[in-house]
Amino acid sequence: MNQADLVSYAVMAIVFIAVVLTVLAVAPLLQRRVNITQRLSGPVSTARAPKEGQAASLRTDQTASVWARIVAEVEKRGLSLADTKGDALAEKLMLAGYDQPFAPRVFVLTRTVLTLALPIFALIVIALLDNWPSPGKLYILLVVLAAVGLYLPNFIVNSNAAERKKEILNGFPDTLDLMLVCVEAGLGLDAAFSRVGTEISRSHPLIARLFAIVSLELRAGRTRETALRSLARRTAVPEIGAFVTLVIQSDRLGASISQALKVYAEEMREARKMRAEEKAMRIPVLLAVPLVGFLLPTMVAVLMLPASIQVKNAMADADVDDKGDEAREP
Repeated sequence: MNQADLVSYAVMAIVFIAVVLTVLAVAPLLQRRVNITQRLSGPVSTARAPKEGQAASLRTDQTASVWARIVAEVEKRGLSLADTKGDALAEKLMLAGYDQPFAPRVFVLTRTVLTLALPIFALIVIALLDNWPSPGKLYILLVVLAAVGLYLPNFIVNSNAAERKKEILNGFPDTLDLMLVCVEAGLGLDAAFSRVGTEISRSHPLIARLFAIVSLELRAGRTRETALRSLARRTAVPEIGAFVTLVIQSDRLGASISQALKVYAEEMREARKMRAEEKAMRIPVLLAVPLVGFLLPTMVAVLMLPASIQVKNAMADADVDDKGDEAREP
């Protein structure tokens, strides 16, 4: 086996390990989608495993995870996965949709593995290629790879949090309209959460899951104010917070919730329209960069090319005339 074969096998192995680590870094934290209809149609069981064809309970979802067992096994061997800012990290992961109780420990484990694995992979590749750089360059390379492994999970979490907020913000006006229809049809607010969560499970699954959690908390005995404030804390979207405040104040003061929802739904639709118009107004500014960078040089070249050819031909004819005059001179 020659050196080229060794290098190709090493590259394939590194790619395979990188893909596995990427999956291990992202997949465990992704909340498993549950059947919203089944959850809302039956009580939550915390003592028995779900039967075939039934939705798993919240406790089963959190304790039956493979990553929960992996984290437990790692901690049993003496490696502490607790973060010094555990509460802030848990809040950050919850905003990205990773609300499992073991999510902060999985995050710490993933960050530690990536920080150590990337420099080791680089050393293995350099050793197989037998092309060692200078000590200074090697040190900089290892530090950069360790920094990438340290901050890559944070980047993924922040990106997922931003996408989650955008998805909630875009789907909430439709959800609010449907809730207004349910309330005006005679349903109570608690029943409206359950009904809306069932209806939007396909169009807006994230909001459906949030409404399902609110419905489950209300069934478990929490007050409406506590469940709604928990909803606002899990989303961290200002519009959701304003909606929660509106419902709580209307409930306290005895005002008509349907009228309040109607006014707020109109404001949400107007805000969504303004966001769309704002994005449309940014299009000409964004198009200016490719226009100046690509189209303008092409147009200048097309316009200048005929003139350049004419100038070149004129200069060539002038040279020929000058040579002819010199030849006719005695």
